Amino acid sequence: MTRMPLTRPTRPAQSPRQPLSTLLPLLPLLPLLTLLPLPKTARLPRYATRLLGAALAATAYVACLPWDLRNRPETAGSLHETTPVTTTGVTLLAVSLIALAAYFGIRDRPVWTLLVVAAPPATLMYISFNTHPTQDAQVWPVAWAAFTLLFGAGSLMVAMTARRLTRPPLVLP
Repeated sequence: MTRMPLTRPTRPAQSPRQPLSTLLPLLPLLPLLTLLPLPKTARLPRYATRLLGAALAATAYVACLPWDLRNRPETAGSLHETTPVTTTGVTLLAVSLIALAAYFGIRDRPVWTLLVVAAPPATLMYISFNTHPTQDAQVWPVAWAAFTLLFGAGSLMVAMTARRLTRPPLVLP
């Protein structure tokens, strides 16, 4: 019986990797990139994700509905003001808020979805309406209440639908 010499298998050439120490500062951001439920993550990434979502909702509102502090009536005594609001801006705002509500509906509780997605645009709208000069007929409180209800109900509806769609289907025996 002849024995074959033992040889060790050779490893394929590996690409140079970054040392782990350079990736350690990015480790707390890992839960931001996953779809883990937020209540089960650490406190810092959970609240950082929520603050980032609120900042994105506020940025979407400001970017899609430009804030013109020089709003003025079209004619003397008119309730209509000149505003830079366009259909494209409203559509982009709706799409971005729907995407945020779906994301937070999957990852977080519905109450947090309401606070993160609906509260920043409603707050900015209140500030915008409140900075206008007073007129004879104050219709902005009614408009603000209606849009706040729309933001809140829409974000809750999208969040609950997204949560329901991501659950595994119920299997009956």
